[in-house]
Amino acid sequence: MGVLERIRVLDLSRFQSGPVCGMMLGDMGAEVIRIEELKGAPDRTWGLLGPDGETLSYKIVGRSRKAVTLSLNTDEGKQIFRQLVKKSDVVLHNYTPGAPFTDQLEYAYLKRINRRVIVAAISGFGQNGPDKQLVCFDHVAQARSGGMLLTGFPGDPPLKTTITSNDITSGLFAAMGIITALYQREKTGKGQFIDVALFDTAFFCTQLMGALLLYKVYGEIRRQVGNLGFHSYIGIFKASDGGWVLLSGTTNSIWKRLTRVIGREDMAEDPRFSKNDMVRFDNAKAIDAAIGEWVSKRTAQEAVKILQKVRVPCSIVNTVDKVIDDPQAKARDMIQYVTYPELGELPLPGFPFKMSLTPGTIASRAPRIGEHNEDIYCGLLGFSKRKFSQLRSKGVI
Repeated sequence: MGVLERIRVLDLSRFQSGPVCGMMLGDMGAEVIRIEELKGAPDRTWGLLGPDGETLSYKIVGRSRKAVTLSLNTDEGKQIFRQLVKKSDVVLHNYTPGAPFTDQLEYAYLKRINRRVIVAAISGFGQNGPDKQLVCFDHVAQARSGGMLLTGFPGDPPLKTTITSNDITSGLFAAMGIITALYQREKTGKGQFIDVALFDTAFFCTQLMGALLLYKVYGEIRRQVGNLGFHSYIGIFKASDGGWVLLSGTTNSIWKRLTRVIGREDMAEDPRFSKNDMVRFDNAKAIDAAIGEWVSKRTAQEAVKILQKVRVPCSIVNTVDKVIDDPQAKARDMIQYVTYPELGELPLPGFPFKMSLTPGTIASRAPRIGEHNEDIYCGLLGFSKRKFSQLRSKGVI
């Protein structure tokens, strides 16, 4: 039994941030109904396509939900949408303010239909401010928040991260906001509006590193740090077998264990390396030389086993063909196989946090376009078969 069982979510979001939110809620037991255009949402055919013609990433974020088609540009479509809102707890979308149909998604409008409804809107720059109507993707937020100037190696041009952390984290923030609002509604009976912005997320994550404080306190604008930490020592080294090893000498106690295991205890007392602040950061090249020499004489696996034994945080830098067989990933159920028509079993990432009483789980595969039309329109809304056929022939559903 999912912890969010009996919670119904209308999901009008696309691409990644909103769908990640809907996926999390669905994995936790909510009934998530994805509302799409009659031909399907654009994220079904955007990016790397599978043999069935649909985007591979949709197979992940589209899971644990139902799918219906509805023309929101028609009067009948708008009326049906209002009927769905009356029977739902949450409306989730990631339309940019001012985009078509956003007037139908305003919280002030929807709460007149259902005073208990919770509306969660994810956008690039939020619902207020001079840039609220600007189009934004993850990498745009990376650039504007200052994050791209920290990524890459000194002297290189600004570099975006391939992993779209701002999209994903915005989806998680929206899910957290929805769950918090549901808790508040239990006490007050009232819904509320949740405003999540990719820019806010990127700004929050970048400044958690201390970039603004570093500038304010020391007047320094930190730029690309390569494989170092933002203000501490981290390194990546090539082993004798061609593999790569990442290790972290972040705290003073870890640093002492690291210098001892590589036979360089003198570095623990050397004033160039003795403190876990900008001292080790500023002298990273000298540290790299000593550790790099040690790692180069061992295979990646040998180096990692030695470092792990003395509790130095480290890892082999894995390729995806190794990750799929990672024993820890298997032990944590982070790879779960779901069967898709025409494609067979596909490995999906499992639920990322564990709950002892109400664990999250993949409820169902990502649905096809309009797969649950009859279930929702005839079942939930009680339409007759005749009305259902008429709406379909008119291009409303």
